[in-house]
Amino acid sequence: MSIQKPKGTQDLLPGEVEKWQYLESKARDLCQRFNYKEIRSPIFESTELFSRGVGETTDIVEKEMYTFVDKGDRSMTLRPEGTAGVVRAYVENKLYGVPDLTKLFYVGPMFRYEQPQAGRYRQFHQFGIEAFGSVDPSIDAEVIALGYTFYKEIGLKEVTVEINSVGTPSVRTVYREKLQEFFAPVKHLLCKDCQSRFDRNPMRILDCKTDQKYGVGAPEILDYLDEECTTHFAAVREHLTAMDIPYRVNPRLVRGLDYYTHTAFEYKAAGIGAIDTIGGGGRYNGLVEQIGGHGTDQPGVGLGLGLERILLVLQAQGVEIPKPEPLDVYLIGLGEPAEKEVTKLLHQLRVQGLKAEKDYQGRKLKAQMKSADRFQAKYVAILGDDELARGEITLKQMETGSQVIISLVDLASNAAKTLFE
Repeated sequence: MSIQKPKGTQDLLPGEVEKWQYLESKARDLCQRFNYKEIRSPIFESTELFSRGVGETTDIVEKEMYTFVDKGDRSMTLRPEGTAGVVRAYVENKLYGVPDLTKLFYVGPMFRYEQPQAGRYRQFHQFGIEAFGSVDPSIDAEVIALGYTFYKEIGLKEVTVEINSVGTPSVRTVYREKLQEFFAPVKHLLCKDCQSRFDRNPMRILDCKTDQKYGVGAPEILDYLDEECTTHFAAVREHLTAMDIPYRVNPRLVRGLDYYTHTAFEYKAAGIGAIDTIGGGGRYNGLVEQIGGHGTDQPGVGLGLGLERILLVLQAQGVEIPKPEPLDVYLIGLGEPAEKEVTKLLHQLRVQGLKAEKDYQGRKLKAQMKSADRFQAKYVAILGDDELARGEITLKQMETGSQVIISLVDLASNAAKTLFE
């Protein structure tokens, strides 16, 4: 039996991987404009990092982590999300010691053991940003705006932003009691997971897809915010309005991670069935100290956008991703001496920055011309032994079929790029 890829993973092949490269390049360009610097943290970390940072009552920690014991008898976990690892790197490398705001972004794979479905894989990819060092509501709005701008610039249509305030730990203590009072009469009707959440984290019941009907009329956290939370949330909304970022307040939005405080948000888009969330994030004051220990605390806010879901929505909406530029020139050598010269010319053209290719299978001229056509080469340069003796080469424009004879010196010169523009 042949070995196949693991369940819930993908082989990103040529023709498809270019779409990923396009999204990643757009993300990097956008982050450069917003002054976010790239960080690359390990794909696996200590299991304690995620249980402490993500939260022991979350589905991620309880059910979905890929955890293993290494040869040093240490419990390690493939990262299920990006924020905890970035926070760990922020603390370990003492980035909190710099006077300016620390603004970071990452692009890479995450791992969760869950049932694969449309837009959900066991190895999936996220583009995320994290900003540390400010409680200013304008940075919350900036993070939300960056995500919205990313979707807009890649061509996604009808993206909506949903926001909420999940308060602070003291606010949630009061709200937790109100939720328990509300759900107590129907606790026995809740799913097994939500019965467990009732005592540990009743806010997660609001996020359960199975028990939505039991949450109708549940208390809303916005009614229990203190003055600080109310003022912060109002300021975030004001900044979003000033930046023309459309949003709606969703008082039931809680997100699936325990570390959020104040602002929480999600991006929604139609096109992939029942799962319409394509990204989200929020503020996480207190997480840095929770991971790094006393004296390291810095406020933070960030987001994570799922690339698989973005590609599915782009496809569903009929948005075409720009195709990569075709070959500038395909070189053909007819005869052994000409073929040796073509190998040298090929390298010279590539060094000059041109996209160039040749045949490596000893095929006839007709087969090589078909190969050039499949590569969508703009030009074909044909060199025979007679042309080689004269120091010339035939250059054919594939779209028009027109041909010119130029000197080999001109083709190999540093000005060769102008021949293919």
